[in-house]
Amino acid sequence: MAGLVLVLGSPAAGQPLDSDVLAVLQGPPPPVAPEVISRDRQGQATVRATRLRAPLQIDGRLDEPVYETVQSITDFIQQLPDEGALGSERTEAWVLFDDDSIYISARCYDTAPPSEWVANEMRRDVIQLRQNDSFSLMLDTFYDRRNGLAFLVTPIGGFSDFAISNEGGRVNTDWNTIWDSRTARFDGGWTVEIQIPFKSLRYRPTSTQVWGIQLRRIIRRRTEASYLTPLPISAARGNSVIAGLWRVSQAGSLVGIEVPSGSRKIEIKPYGIGGVTTDIDADSPTRNALDGQFGLDVKYGVTQNLTADFTYSTDFAQVEVDEQRVNLTRFSLFFPEKREFFLEARGNFDFARGAGLGGAGAPTLFFSRRIGLQGGDVVPILAGGRLTGKIGAFDVGALNIQTGNELLSGAQTTNFTVLRVKRDILRRSTIGGIFTNRSVSLLGDGSNQVYGIDGRLAFFDDVTLLGYVARTRTADRPGRDASYLAQFDYAGDRYGVNLAHLVIEDNFNPEIGFMRRDNIRRTTASGRFSPRPSSIDWVRRFSLSAGLDYTQSADDRVLETRQQDVAFEVQLENSDRFTVSATDRYELLRQPFTIAPGVTVPVGGYGFRSVLVGYAFGQQRPVSGSIAVGTGELWNGDITVVELGRGRVEVTPQLSVEPSLSLNWVELPEGNFATNLSRVRVSYTVSPRMFFSGLLQHNSSGNTFSTNVRLRWEYSPGSELFVVYTEDRDTDPFLPDRRTDLRNRGFVVKMNRLFRF
Repeated sequence: MAGLVLVLGSPAAGQPLDSDVLAVLQGPPPPVAPEVISRDRQGQATVRATRLRAPLQIDGRLDEPVYETVQSITDFIQQLPDEGALGSERTEAWVLFDDDSIYISARCYDTAPPSEWVANEMRRDVIQLRQNDSFSLMLDTFYDRRNGLAFLVTPIGGFSDFAISNEGGRVNTDWNTIWDSRTARFDGGWTVEIQIPFKSLRYRPTSTQVWGIQLRRIIRRRTEASYLTPLPISAARGNSVIAGLWRVSQAGSLVGIEVPSGSRKIEIKPYGIGGVTTDIDADSPTRNALDGQFGLDVKYGVTQNLTADFTYSTDFAQVEVDEQRVNLTRFSLFFPEKREFFLEARGNFDFARGAGLGGAGAPTLFFSRRIGLQGGDVVPILAGGRLTGKIGAFDVGALNIQTGNELLSGAQTTNFTVLRVKRDILRRSTIGGIFTNRSVSLLGDGSNQVYGIDGRLAFFDDVTLLGYVARTRTADRPGRDASYLAQFDYAGDRYGVNLAHLVIEDNFNPEIGFMRRDNIRRTTASGRFSPRPSSIDWVRRFSLSAGLDYTQSADDRVLETRQQDVAFEVQLENSDRFTVSATDRYELLRQPFTIAPGVTVPVGGYGFRSVLVGYAFGQQRPVSGSIAVGTGELWNGDITVVELGRGRVEVTPQLSVEPSLSLNWVELPEGNFATNLSRVRVSYTVSPRMFFSGLLQHNSSGNTFSTNVRLRWEYSPGSELFVVYTEDRDTDPFLPDRRTDLRNRGFVVKMNRLFRF
């Protein structure tokens, strides 16, 4: 690994080299003009950005003179499938800038005809985009070698942006900013131009800028990912072509950027919403009730790298409903946050998260869905503010939200406060602390607070130590209110080891967080062996793994859960995967558990075993998805499972159908039942900034059929129109004439407009 360069280098663009650049630069000295890239023996790169002397038209064609006069960046290096080899197809890239924006352009040669390219998705930010051919860039604008902003474009113009925190400890695919991109084709490949305004980025308030930069080319039919700088194959995290971009510490360096003088950014985004709703299940049923309101979001650049956000009368009517899931356990399910205000900068609030580490089931101390939702009902958010960014070596996040009353759930007017501070130490490590406060506790009188400190130490490329200590304070739960975790993770390509010990005491109560179970003392251990056989052409990787989960109650040390797993996976060269797994589990029930209506599992200790066999088709295929069949014991009976997961049928690059199905047949002495869940999502993309989507779900457990149809049109960068229709129906077979009864229905139109100063 290259160290700090403290020797004098050569001038860039004919200008004397700034000594401040040399003081912080990690990598080879800047290139001498007209060169635009320099490399050292390890392949690390320093790129020099070129100032534009004439306007650049963003049309994807690469026909301006600058592409002839400025040298290109070439020789991308494979991470997958042949680590260290040059990319199989030539890629040429340029990094340019003017007074307002940075531009990254690329010419992606491809000897295959366009009919063989994988380009079957256009919707912004969806997962499927990452299974397409693409060109991506990552900018580490603070040059902290840990965090970055990434931008991806496919050959047919689909695009995505996302934020990377702690080298992939958190990847926020819901982060959005203002930028533009265009693509075009030529005889022998495709081209792309990307424009990112400096106003859309945060960076250090210095005249001299040094950024981290990574460029990536994905050729999906070959499962090939090649980069500006070499990355170890272990950074692919299980052969994922997308994960290498997260290794921010091994990106190249970018010099020569001249940013605008420190004008403070202000964004104002008012919205208006109107609609009609029917709610038959409410205590006071309503039919076709008209409603409307307005609200406002404001973003203010306190400094160049510290931003304040304010929200008034916040509304989330445009958010897609949750995907339902089958739950045959006695614990709550975790549903992700989808509301835009809470998604932005969420990495600043992460606590005890490592690179790909799940925290061994540790509680989430700040879970934003606790704000504005209670008991499944929406609680009005009156106003709030957030401050996020960097102060020196510290990442900071501060949040304060005020919610109102809500009669159905019994929610009272409540103030929520979160303060999170992290400090970068060593090369890729952090330490930090968190404080949360809920002014009205969910448990009787008084408030609820959480205090915690955490640390993540990363060594070499693949070794991580993670730990935290936290306490809560609730008036009605004094004492036994601590939780702590220690975890070791080695995530090499051929071998993997994970060891963790977690304690959650009986009265640990994070009321702005999520905790699946309390009063536990849990020890987990797992190992993995993943060879890549060179003698079998059609197999990319074998993976054999085994794990043990041993959980006792924290107060009396009684065994509550013991689970032993073993799994074998074959990854094929065409990206398909075959898996078989077996589980031996013991569970102690201290209280009766109602697993289905009319079916209750009695108190006792239960040992049960199961086997699951699955096959997943590569997501780059026109028809993809996974099929799994499982059978075995469940509690004191038997279960058979058939699942179709993440199905996708490409009708056209604009139209896709995504079915999912889960069928579960359970036979217990207390009663037999079937729990079935079917779901289908239909999407039609008019353009990358305008699409229709429909989500239809049927759940036999609740006898419900729900519909959610959305139109999203970004009619101007950052400004959107939403048209949303939702409906929920009762499908109980014992209804008269076996018909469906309406539970609730809503139709809303929401429009916002971004004003940027």
